[in-house]
Amino acid sequence: MPEANTLHVHRLDGRDVAAVARWDAFAAACPSATFFHRAGWERILREVFRHDTHYLFASDASGIRGVLPLAHVQSRLFGRSLSSLPFAAYGGVAALDTEAEAALVMRAEQLARELGVEHLELRNTERRHPEWPVQDLYVTFRKPIEPTEEANMLAIPRKQRAMVRKGIKNGLVATVDPDVDTFFALYADNVHRHGTPALSKRYFRALREVFGDDCEVFTVRSAEGQPLSSVVSFYWRDEVLPYYAGDDFAARELAANDFKYWELLRRACARGLKVFDYGRSKVGTGPYAFKKNWGFEPTPLHYEYRLLTRDAIPQNNPANPKYRLMIATWRRLPLPVANWLGPHIVRHLG
Repeated sequence: MPEANTLHVHRLDGRDVAAVARWDAFAAACPSATFFHRAGWERILREVFRHDTHYLFASDASGIRGVLPLAHVQSRLFGRSLSSLPFAAYGGVAALDTEAEAALVMRAEQLARELGVEHLELRNTERRHPEWPVQDLYVTFRKPIEPTEEANMLAIPRKQRAMVRKGIKNGLVATVDPDVDTFFALYADNVHRHGTPALSKRYFRALREVFGDDCEVFTVRSAEGQPLSSVVSFYWRDEVLPYYAGDDFAARELAANDFKYWELLRRACARGLKVFDYGRSKVGTGPYAFKKNWGFEPTPLHYEYRLLTRDAIPQNNPANPKYRLMIATWRRLPLPVANWLGPHIVRHLG
């Protein structure tokens, strides 16, 4: 008979309500877990993106000691991978001890070989495997929320603070939306202008359905009621994470973008939240500069790769020069065509 404290690695059945509840209870209590370690992502990846999911957990007689959410992405254009986690800023192992972490990574490597993927990717916030190649493209921006509205306003650098006050002077109004329709119209138009494919409206509806009030749609409108800027935010413990955003072309002139994030910050302060997580950005991009201008300092993200059948880290992102022609072509597509075609492409990127 095995010892009571023997550690085993299992695969979560995302349709087992009780098992999902146990996973989520562990994630909520584990210090290294993030919003992206919630089991609801398994359902979204499986139902919306049609990826095979391998949500691994290490447990013994005392219960779960670590989790590792994984998705198997297969694409003729972008290759085959096992990733933790597509469409997530953060991922990798969330565990209570090094034994559970090692067991989960070992099983992930075995699984990657069994599936015949080109690489295993773990989106860690800290360096875990110095011997693995690391992608240094992304950083994250996190900052404590000050205890008062006035202190939060004063913490914004002068130039951006002036933009916030410009938005207030322009009579902008921010509200929580009951659905994703207004957000999606702004988001899809925004990414189309940048030459990148949009995620599907179905995906955003699924986020609201799966995560409920922990996934909020927040929209800024002009004094006349015109939608200008919108953001989908996630709430996790005492943190708010604005994650997907879209802006009308007129938003910049009216300072709607700055006003939007100020209102989100102000309301988070009123709720007693402690951390404003501006999310990840690519180094050297406009969003990177915008967040720096708000007084947030970048922290490198350590996306580590276990290369199996490839020689280098994949560069499947708009910063890769080989996609310049594709981006220019995408901008010329009619928006309805881009919205129809985009989800078929972006599901393989993540």
